[in-house]
Amino acid sequence: MTTDGKVALVTGASRGLGATIARRMAADGWAVAVNYHSDHAGAGRVAADIREAGGRAEAFAADVTDESATGALVAAVAERLGPVGALVLNATGPQPEVPIEDLTWQAHLDQLTFFVKSPTLLVRACLPAWKAHGGGRVIQIGSDVVDRALPRMSAYIAAKGAQQALTRSWARELGPHGVTVNLVAPGWIPVERHAGLEVGDYLAEVPLGRMGSPGDIAETVCFLASDRAAFITGERVTVNGGHT
Repeated sequence: MTTDGKVALVTGASRGLGATIARRMAADGWAVAVNYHSDHAGAGRVAADIREAGGRAEAFAADVTDESATGALVAAVAERLGPVGALVLNATGPQPEVPIEDLTWQAHLDQLTFFVKSPTLLVRACLPAWKAHGGGRVIQIGSDVVDRALPRMSAYIAAKGAQQALTRSWARELGPHGVTVNLVAPGWIPVERHAGLEVGDYLAEVPLGRMGSPGDIAETVCFLASDRAAFITGERVTVNGGHT
């Protein structure tokens, strides 16, 4: 699978990690579908930046946790840019701290919706084209929090653990169709929503002595989407400077 004429769909790409991933994939020659839920202006800026740099990109509004919306999204991308070749599952929601005394089943469902339901819906929507064209890429954005086992984050951690398990199972099931499925697990990568938070205690535990950047994650995603990673599947690549 080459990137020539290939299309990447990056979910949650109006800002933060998703925006950086979208721009970096465009620099690698991918036409990029910039998905967003509500930040129309942000997604438009990302797509415009890509076009100004000589790439192809369009913004696509969709709730990627909704079954009908995901099907419509993949169809719209195929119509306007071409069939999705690489699916980057980056969209996320709030990640509140919840002590176990207050933990509800709904709190679990809120996290599973983003990290199990949404990936399932999107992979299912993309699969017919991958089977028809003989391959594709699925790249999930996970988290090293599964290893860190932070207290009061059990709903989030459980969903991220399930996301890793999906990656391994789907890699085996979709391999015969030429589809690779991998997961990138960042450490704490400060983006807009972390503004004002202190990084000192965390940074002191990172062997490489710096915080990770969105670019570090984007580079890893682009590698896994490329032909250079054609024989890598079912893997979790942790990008956290050796923190875990």
